[in-house]
Amino acid sequence: MLLTKRELPVLAVNVIYITVFTLIALRRTNYEFLLYVGVIVIIAVWILFKQRAVQFDATILWGLTAWGLMHMAGGNLQVRDGVLYGVVILPLVPSLEILRYDQFVHAFGFGVATLVCHHILKPYLKDEIARWRGLAALVALMGLGVGALNEIIEFVAVLTMPETGVGGYDNTMWDLVFDMLGAAIAVIWIGARRRVRLLSAPVLNT
Repeated sequence: MLLTKRELPVLAVNVIYITVFTLIALRRTNYEFLLYVGVIVIIAVWILFKQRAVQFDATILWGLTAWGLMHMAGGNLQVRDGVLYGVVILPLVPSLEILRYDQFVHAFGFGVATLVCHHILKPYLKDEIARWRGLAALVALMGLGVGALNEIIEFVAVLTMPETGVGGYDNTMWDLVFDMLGAAIAVIWIGARRRVRLLSAPVLNT
């Protein structure tokens, strides 16, 4: 079996929201988000067939699910004269429109992407490795690299479609800033879990 009973609800939620937002994008001829739907479907299918081998935990699976759902909602749900992505959810710096929904999704999403990178890299690491800080920086850069790949996908959308909601240079830079923030939070969380695991590990008598 490709998935366990605990993983089936994750699959069900993904199938539902991908179907719903695909129909919404088709109805509105939102071809930009049809491109993103394709990317999400490819990732979902890869996880479906590789889960038994990579064994992503519930935190990562639900994190990826929430990220995909927030992304689809951000570009398809109409709010006033625009879409949800443009809404300022917490006016931390009103003059710069921080914190927008878009920026929150970038921080959350690429924090999750950093967890994925660490999980894939983990079999090649030793728990007792002393230089975790240096390694944490590399893991964060891996997550940020996934964020850069996302910006390339958005650039392809700009080049191939007459109208997109990607935004300009400033938007791209803020996206990367919040990608970095999410990656940093993720490695701090990984480090905290690592310390708890090492402290709770039984000490072997020699």
